[in-house]
Amino acid sequence: MKELTLSISGMSCQHCVKAVLQVLSSLPGVKPVRVDIGQALVTYDPALIHPDAIAEAITEEGYDVQNN
Repeated sequence: MKELTLSISGMSCQHCVKAVLQVLSSLPGVKPVRVDIGQALVTYDPALIHPDAIAEAITEEGYDVQNN
């Protein structure tokens, strides 16, 4: 498992946090560690998913993402 920190813009409330948490939880091989307004920390299995796919899933939810 690898760790990934994502900077997420467009989040403004706990509803946004919940939406991002739901997206992350639905991805194979991804375990959310912490999701706050503007940032998410996850662990992921690189054999199952690439960091770009994680960012893309959050982007499809309506937020802008940068991998750190």
